[in-house]
Parts: sequence; C-alpha cells; structure tokens
Amino acid sequence: MTKPEVEFQDGPAPSTLVIKDLVDGEGAEAVPGGTVEVHYVGVEYDTGEEFDSSWGRGESITFPLRGLIEGWQEGIPGMKVGGRRQLTIPPELAYGPAGAGHQLSGKTLVFVIDLIDVVN
Repeated sequence: MTKPEVEFQDGPAPSTLVIKDLVDGEGAEAVPGGTVEVHYVGVEYDTGEEFDSSWGRGESITFPLRGLIEGWQEGIPGMKVGGRRQLTIPPELAYGPAGAGHQLSGKTLVFVIDLIDVVN
C-alpha cells in the first residue's frame, strides 16, 4: 500500500467517533486490547493539516491498543489485516478538551490507518 491522501471533510466536526472502511481486509481481525502493527496518517479535521504519519518516518509501528487514545481503542477492533480504515475522532476520544495540556487538545482528528498485522 502507499500513503493515503486524507480527504478534507466539509461541515461541522462530528461529536461521536466515525468509522469508515476504505479497504476491507482479508486477514486476522484486531481485537480490543490486542497489539497491532499499523501504518497511519493523522490530520486535523478543521484544517486538513497533517500532524503525524508513520509513512513520514518510513516504517510501520507496533503497539498495544490499550495504550492509545480512546478513538483508536474503539475504532481499530474488528478491522482485518490488509484493511484501511478512516477514523474521525472527537476531542473527548482523542486528547481531551482545549486546554488539557496536549498540542492537539480540543481538536477533532482524522486518521487513516492501514492494519498490517495483528500480534496476539
């Protein structure tokens, strides 16, 4: 797969997690609390500005879901290896309300995630 382009979204940011499968995977399924290997790109909903990308670092990343923001913990399970999923995550499920101490606090975030492997 190649680095995805995240489409700019019109309209107000959603107040709940929005999960959209862009490519259905065929492999093993990610489970809540499991460990996953992914490639991803993250942009701010309001500006479309990229703030993070494993593609930019040139390598995928492996981590346990339980250590991630809530939007990833809820949005990745059920995904299958080989799949690409877009998550639109409101601040409550990301880095908290504005002023919570993170540079992305108060922001709705959009991630496009490619599931490469499931490590159980």
